[in-house]
Amino acid sequence: MDTHDTDDTEMLQQSIARTIAVNPAGRNLILIGGFRYRFLDNSARMSRDVDYDWEGDLAGKQAELVRLFERTLLPEVRRNLQYEGSAAPATGPGEDSTVVRIVNLAFWKSDVPGSRIEIPVEITRIAKLDPVVSVVKQGTVYPTASEKDMVESKVIALLNRTFIKHRDFVDVFLFQNQLSADSQHRLSSKFRALEISEERIRKRISDFTTYPAYHAKAIQAVIDDQLDPAAAGNINDAGGGQMILDAVLKLLNQHVLCMEGGQEQ
Repeated sequence: MDTHDTDDTEMLQQSIARTIAVNPAGRNLILIGGFRYRFLDNSARMSRDVDYDWEGDLAGKQAELVRLFERTLLPEVRRNLQYEGSAAPATGPGEDSTVVRIVNLAFWKSDVPGSRIEIPVEITRIAKLDPVVSVVKQGTVYPTASEKDMVESKVIALLNRTFIKHRDFVDVFLFQNQLSADSQHRLSSKFRALEISEERIRKRISDFTTYPAYHAKAIQAVIDDQLDPAAAGNINDAGGGQMILDAVLKLLNQHVLCMEGGQEQ
């Protein structure tokens, strides 16, 4: 992603997040995910979407956000950033999930070929053990998950997504210091609540260890495409995708595999 595209994407993401934060439709929507890390924690990784945790009816909130974006966000973006835009619920096979709903936002400049930027807004649920945290940025209050719940949600995503997203490796690596002495117990509790079996966890980790070259290459692609250049350079000097894979596997061994009696030490 080139610098201009990155800058415009991030300005649009921030406009989305602020619109949600200051309007009644956004009340109790909890900012999570890679953009949360980027926006509120200065993460080195650029995210392409905006994610929220929501405890209520996902389909209802999806429809409410489409109306909010059409009424408020799109005119503001047109006025302030000179982008035309559209907002629509994601449709098609698999888009009626009980665990996630997506609003597809698209922005473009009519007189600039190739200017189209697509930003999905994903509404989902994560397992949380801590109270919601309020973070103030430039006068706007953003409800978000705690640091522990955030990084643990990334560990859970790494182990439980139907399709692996290697950005999760990078986020766990970048925010590994937020794992704590009680993360084993907390993760075990969350796995039970989400009905994620030990067998599923071990199969996923076995996949990581059985095909390390594939996973290291996929992590490297995230480093090359989504990280700030200085951070990418430092990580590459230290071993790149393979280094992150090794580091995260060590963390999984420490905080996940050994929680059921110390096996696979």
